[in-house]
Amino acid sequence: MTNGQKKSAAHKSFRQIVADAFKELAETLAAFVKAPKALTGINVPYVLEGLAYFGILTILGNYCSENVGLTDPQAGWVYGGVTGGITFAMLLLGFVVDKIGVRTSLILSLGAMAVGRTIISLSGTIPLGSGVTSPMFLSMSIGLLVMVTAYGLYQPAAYTGVKRYTNSQTASMGYAVLYALMNLGAFFSGYILDFTRKASEETFPPNGLTAVFWVFTAITAAAALISFAVLTKRVDQQAVSRVKRESNDKKSMEEKSAPQKKINNTNLLVLSIFALIALSMTIYIQVTSSDQRHFIATLFMAILLVAGAIWEFLRHRPTHPFRDVRFMFFIFILIPVQTLFAHNWLTIPYYLRRAFVGSWAGEYWGVFSNINPLIIFIITPIIAGLTARANVYRMMIIGTFVMATPTFLLALGPNAWLFLLYILIMSVGEAMWQPRFLQWVAEVAPEGQTGAYMGIGQFPWFLTKVITSLYSGYFVANYIPQSDSGMVQRTGEMWLIYAIIAMISPVALWLAKSWMVKGMREKAKV
Repeated sequence: MTNGQKKSAAHKSFRQIVADAFKELAETLAAFVKAPKALTGINVPYVLEGLAYFGILTILGNYCSENVGLTDPQAGWVYGGVTGGITFAMLLLGFVVDKIGVRTSLILSLGAMAVGRTIISLSGTIPLGSGVTSPMFLSMSIGLLVMVTAYGLYQPAAYTGVKRYTNSQTASMGYAVLYALMNLGAFFSGYILDFTRKASEETFPPNGLTAVFWVFTAITAAAALISFAVLTKRVDQQAVSRVKRESNDKKSMEEKSAPQKKINNTNLLVLSIFALIALSMTIYIQVTSSDQRHFIATLFMAILLVAGAIWEFLRHRPTHPFRDVRFMFFIFILIPVQTLFAHNWLTIPYYLRRAFVGSWAGEYWGVFSNINPLIIFIITPIIAGLTARANVYRMMIIGTFVMATPTFLLALGPNAWLFLLYILIMSVGEAMWQPRFLQWVAEVAPEGQTGAYMGIGQFPWFLTKVITSLYSGYFVANYIPQSDSGMVQRTGEMWLIYAIIAMISPVALWLAKSWMVKGMREKAKV
């Protein structure tokens, strides 16, 4: 931005900033309508997949508890395996997209997800018993494993596709459309969920959730067929050629990296394998056994092996982001407030279904569990326009504070209007800080290491999903028990604890402000 542009932006009125923000939202929607055919082959399936994925997350816990016969803590572990497994699968399978191409990756992953969801649907259709040792749980687990693995290929393929079919002038809009469409699909999943389960309770007892799985399976299959039909090899090549013609970028010289020292990774490989085995045993014991001694022993062993693998990895890599103390503090201190994201599917569906029995919020818990994505879809570009000139780190502090604070409203007890107010304010906070996260990561990254920092910046989100699932099931079982269990619900106490956890992030960011800003200025001088 030139000095003239900065001066012009500084003199914009509040009304003009709001108008520009709404204009940006309209342009985002227009970009989707006018997208090249190749991008349509990514965008339309992405809406459908977002609808199916978030719909499944919304019902998975209740399905595990009410249909499969798992305890609430066991259902929480299933959630952790699915959401954490997807992030882990993306780390492992992202390179495959470069090997087999965007088109093949999209069709293969969507097809595999349809197969996995078919197996999940069959687990509730065919009488296979119930409980953690039942064939029903085994078949559901197999279906979830296939779905998780496929999603690890699908997400990198979608984002790689946007990069492939856009140039430097259109890439930001392409990613914005993709993010917006995912949230839009997530919102509509609630309507499909509630309509389907209500219409199918007698056909698929006890709650119609199996029918919902079948509907989401059909939607996934439709997404795969659309990708196959629209994103042909010819369309792919035409889009790539068009991007090359439209691009005004001059080819920059690729940065020549210094010769890398050859590293012996044998010890790292051995430690990683044993760590994976220990983690798998820990999860298996937690789900299938009540013996806490064995669980604690295997968990302790897994922690030691993971720590050993990390140490072995870092001691040979002195410039790795994990050795940047400020950077590591920043990304990991966000975990407490990020737990509220995970509670959108780990806790809120249970909360609405069990604490609001007989009310409109409890009756349509699927819809009200997915209000957040619609709010994010609408307000993110507006807030981005209003805060364009704000300091990034200050926005992180304010945004995380705004996101965490309304959780205290839920500590007052079940109230549908307070819940809606919580969702609204929490979503505003999310829109304030979440888009700034990667901006901060890029700004603190040393020159030539932005990509590495971006990748590592996603690691805490993996930990958030896994850690939150470890305790969410316990809280659901003990603080939001089913109404016929004879136990007293203590939802206010649960949300008070969650609010205190979430507040750790903004308080710590505020306390560390001078130290963090000083580090950023030091890097800017280099």
